[in-house]
Amino acid sequence: MATGSPSDVAGVVVTLAAGRAVTLGGGRLVCVDGPAGSGKTTLAAEIAARTGAVVIHGDDLMEGWGGFATVSRQLVEVITELAAGRTGHYRVYDWHQGRFDASVSVPPGPWLVVEGVGSSEPAIAPYVTALVWVEVDDELRLARGLARDGDHLEQHWRTFMGSERDLFDRFRSQERADVLVDGTGARPPVVRPG
Repeated sequence: MATGSPSDVAGVVVTLAAGRAVTLGGGRLVCVDGPAGSGKTTLAAEIAARTGAVVIHGDDLMEGWGGFATVSRQLVEVITELAAGRTGHYRVYDWHQGRFDASVSVPPGPWLVVEGVGSSEPAIAPYVTALVWVEVDDELRLARGLARDGDHLEQHWRTFMGSERDLFDRFRSQERADVLVDGTGARPPVVRPG
């Protein structure tokens, strides 16, 4: 039986996705969404280690603290190209410089993982093989975020947390998820029938 460890959760997600038909051209797309600081990046890395997947990080797509629209636009562009069997491209945002400063190419492949706030963008839903929702309470995720980014960004984090809730409500992210994950690892994942 799977535990709530990132490694075990990744095994559950990969088994689920591998048992489903390909959805993104000739490959599978796993999206890992949930609030910032919940453990999405760690889980995505575990899934990639098991599958050899390319990972797209939502933070790279986001144009600063309020850049949800940029995440959506770039995801749609990349996924549309990959679904047609072509190489997708996206721009990487440099949070320190406050601008997009690099471009990344994503060739079609057997596995792609997209992780980050807004990776459950409804416009790409037809191409998603498995949607994963990772969650922890606000206190823990704020503590994790400030430990990573610095206490001086607390107000940005608090504002961002409110904006996330609005986005998740619009996208119905948790409601649509195939797998629900406790980002503390205290409980095993819940796989919804479907």
